[in-house]
Amino acid sequence: MVFRKEIQMFGLLFFFLFSVHGLGTDGIQGLSDDNYGSSTCNFPAVFNFGDSNSDTGGISAAFYPIGVPNGETFFGKPSGRACDGRLIVDFMAEELGIPYLRAYLDSIGLSSFKTGANFATGGSSIRQPGFSPFHLDIQISQFRQFKARIIDLANSTQGKADLPKPEDFSKALYTFDIGQNDLSYTLQTTSETETRAAIPIILDLFSTAIQQLYNEGARVFWVHNTGPIGCLPSFSKYYKPGDLDKNGCVVRLNMIAQEFNRQLKSKLTQLKANLTSAAFTYVDAYTAKYTLINNAESQGFVDPLDFCCCNRKIVGTPYYGPCAHPEKHISWDATHYSEAANQWVANYILNGSMSDPPVPINQACHA
Repeated sequence: MVFRKEIQMFGLLFFFLFSVHGLGTDGIQGLSDDNYGSSTCNFPAVFNFGDSNSDTGGISAAFYPIGVPNGETFFGKPSGRACDGRLIVDFMAEELGIPYLRAYLDSIGLSSFKTGANFATGGSSIRQPGFSPFHLDIQISQFRQFKARIIDLANSTQGKADLPKPEDFSKALYTFDIGQNDLSYTLQTTSETETRAAIPIILDLFSTAIQQLYNEGARVFWVHNTGPIGCLPSFSKYYKPGDLDKNGCVVRLNMIAQEFNRQLKSKLTQLKANLTSAAFTYVDAYTAKYTLINNAESQGFVDPLDFCCCNRKIVGTPYYGPCAHPEKHISWDATHYSEAANQWVANYILNGSMSDPPVPINQACHA
């Protein structure tokens, strides 16, 4: 397959860097209005799991920093994000009125973990092997260590002001944006047919991760489906015009992403039936992102396949620096979205218009 052969050499490095009520069956308190006191859930903390689409510094802390010009638009310097500014997870934090989530792996910083932690790292996938060692099972293990340590500290020192309270874990919001690298890695190392066949295996592992968090007291889950990977400039480069739709997206790859999302939604329906004390929200990020791509010009963006910076060598164009107007680009570096695109998508999904059930993120506990 042309796609696999041509990008396998750089794929590893590229994606690795960026890329109800009452008591539950385990005796942990379930959801009720008494937990939150109003229609707005007032989550005391958020715990995020994912890949580079929501990594706020994990991969930089684990290996070496993501450098300039990343961060130039909002932070004024690299911030551990594969973006010129904020990610969707940052706009989520703003919507919920909490500080930006600090990467769990980043032990040094001015911000605390009082309102949550981010376990996402660039390149992560649900299944092993992949582009990163920090697959979802490792992220869940890190969360469990984090929670156990919080409880231990609370028992020995009556807690610490810059850390969550033990009771916050059952009232927190648990967010997910992961799966894109599972499809990308499998496409590069096998075939499109084998990638489709792997989807149920990948989602069984995702289901196991959710159940592990549920056993730890998690009760509110906000899950993004995967985006239109066929619209990433780093992918579309390797296909013929006959393989592309009117926006330049690879039709077959987007069909694989859509099948992944169909099965993900079905899996969440099963989980909702089995974990009766939990609330699940399925977020159709795919449609939000493709809507932006399909309407790029009318929304003030340039060609969605025209990316701004960083990885032009990968698609055959010398890199001389970032573009002059990143706010006009959907793609920041051929794989990740710009801050402007992230903000557009966030505005589209956080109000609940792309969710099943259709609840905004600040009311996800009622889903």
